[in-house]
Amino acid sequence: MHLSLQRHGDSLQVELAGNWRGQELPAIDAELAAQSLTGARELVVSVPESVTLDLAGAWTLREWMKSAERTGLEVRFDGPAPGQVALVDATLAGRRRAAPSSSSESTFEPVNALGRQVTRRLITLRYALEFIGHAVVAWLRTWSSWHRLRPASVARHIYETGVTAIPIVSLIAFLITVIIAYIAAQQARQYGAEIFVVDIVTVGVLRELAVLLTAIIVAGRSGSAFAAEIGAMKLNEEVDALHAIGVETHEVLVVPRVVGLVIALPLLTVIADGIGLLGGALLCHWLLDMPLPLYLDRVQDAIAPTTFWVGIIKAPFFGLLIALSGTYRGLQVRDSSRELGRLTTVAVVQSIFLVIFANAIFAIVFWQLDV
Repeated sequence: MHLSLQRHGDSLQVELAGNWRGQELPAIDAELAAQSLTGARELVVSVPESVTLDLAGAWTLREWMKSAERTGLEVRFDGPAPGQVALVDATLAGRRRAAPSSSSESTFEPVNALGRQVTRRLITLRYALEFIGHAVVAWLRTWSSWHRLRPASVARHIYETGVTAIPIVSLIAFLITVIIAYIAAQQARQYGAEIFVVDIVTVGVLRELAVLLTAIIVAGRSGSAFAAEIGAMKLNEEVDALHAIGVETHEVLVVPRVVGLVIALPLLTVIADGIGLLGGALLCHWLLDMPLPLYLDRVQDAIAPTTFWVGIIKAPFFGLLIALSGTYRGLQVRDSSRELGRLTTVAVVQSIFLVIFANAIFAIVFWQLDV
């Protein structure tokens, strides 16, 4: 027996007994179907402490009580509802809130979604400002002592982000310059203006292409490396260990990477400038039969006093954006390796976006300054 039913006038008293588990459901369903509720106005269910009730049994009991309510009975528990039944009710209530059935709820759902997005963006902005503030304070603190800058760590990051990137940066700069020079030469040849190919290559490489391509390559290499390295430290609880021993994590993990990349990126840009001009010289000599002395003279004529420095000035800012984005996303990693991969991807995409956006801002500023 899984329940006993007693009638007191128009009130039915039901007391559960035994095990209300999933394996007992066939017998429980048979007993519930055999109960007659006719002539009653109230159904009171008592669940003693000796009754074993799992979620399957709680679901069956709840459905039986709901069917009794639909026949017009007043249904209640004798005392508080069992925790299993309350859990089922709470779960179903949450599902109903997630999928509103009324027209008024569905009307306000876009407003709720907009509010959640705005709140999420504001929280993200607050975390980003906190991170920048901690990084700035940590950087200012390093001025109190040379050793707090950790020159060995800075040198390591200069090597990893700068020296090891020279081959790929040189190759990309050479190939892109050759492509630009080839396209320009094909068009200029129709008008007999082959000499202006040198101007296009020189100004384009020194002002825009070299620094922009170098920054994008470094964002893919170093931005992802920063996010992955710091993210792995978060997963291994190494960052928590640094906190536990009283080490300022921004001073150890953020500042050396930022300083190293701010130094390395201008140096890589200078190398990309030289390789780009070399690629333009080789293509002009091969495709246009232009002697090297003529090419060099035209390069000197095409370069304004600010042409070279426009590209160099951008490089430290690009390096700052890439390093901050990579370290910020790395410190956001929580709980799983999947989150590590996602935030590493976000760091790369965000770095490239910030670099291109900053380049557009520089272009507007230089245009307004007539530089």
